[in-house]
Amino acid sequence: MTKGLALKLLQKRVGVAPDGEFGPNTARAIAKHYDLTPKRGAHLLGQAAHESGNFLLSEENLNYSPEAICRVWPSRFKTLADAMPYARNPEALAEKVYNGRMGNDKPGDGAKFAGRGFIQLTGKANVRAFAQDIGRDDLVKDPEPIGTELAMESAIWFFEKNGLFVMADEGVNDEVITKITKRVNGGTHGLADRIDKTRKIYSWLKA
Repeated sequence: MTKGLALKLLQKRVGVAPDGEFGPNTARAIAKHYDLTPKRGAHLLGQAAHESGNFLLSEENLNYSPEAICRVWPSRFKTLADAMPYARNPEALAEKVYNGRMGNDKPGDGAKFAGRGFIQLTGKANVRAFAQDIGRDDLVKDPEPIGTELAMESAIWFFEKNGLFVMADEGVNDEVITKITKRVNGGTHGLADRIDKTRKIYSWLKA
């Protein structure tokens, strides 16, 4: 997929120039289009900006080196030798780490339902739930649109499903950003960047 394609599609939808650059005008247009308060918009867009490399990436990149594989999944790959068969082999790695989990119950599901969207929606179970909620059952057969035209919708769905907008209403501060990060990431990876992005976007949306 072309870098920034999902952002350009989103920019067209919300009525700003589709230049593939995320900045104040795009942030305000997104918040207005989806009827997000400054607090909710800041938390959603701050997390999404971090997860997607500032909205340039909307599909999970599993083209990892052996060292990276061991670092990301230490319990599954205890040595470099364990990781070697999956290095620079995204489909095989996705099958290894995702199949048998998150509703992935058929050969090929791990790769087919790898993360997509501005906040990576991963696994057949999540894709099926999202598809049902928005009336797009076709996504279970072909989840590709989640990484393009539905990249923001899937992120909003994730926030709604996990109660993160209610959490966002508590304020834009380090404590709340940390709590939301733990729900998005399962830990606090990249916390400093998430805090910086969320606070910056909040200043744009309040202006």
